[in-house]
Amino acid sequence: MIKFVLLTFLTILALGMAVTVAGRFFGRTESRASILVSVIAHWLAAYVLWTFGAGLAHRYGVLTAYDSYLFVILAVVVGFWHYRTRLERGRQQGLAVFVGGQLAWLVILLVQNGLFRSPP
Repeated sequence: MIKFVLLTFLTILALGMAVTVAGRFFGRTESRASILVSVIAHWLAAYVLWTFGAGLAHRYGVLTAYDSYLFVILAVVVGFWHYRTRLERGRQQGLAVFVGGQLAWLVILLVQNGLFRSPP
């Protein structure tokens, strides 16, 4: 499943980069394709960093559970919101949505690992 999702994202990223290069060739710098490539790159990098960090934390006993499938779902949903916000309101508000998505994932990760449970 993850391989299919990553292959799909990488295909979209490659097509977006090709369209971005073509847009820049014809004089358009802030095209929808370049924004799409930027948003996909943000979320792919976040996926890699979260997975790497969670793998290390799990190996050393800091985390007991990590489900990367939930992050993929969050990335698709909040990534779409990130893209729409970036188009309609600009770069700073789009980045605010991205950071909010990362904070939401942190809360989900903490809940999965029992931080908010009452002590026995």
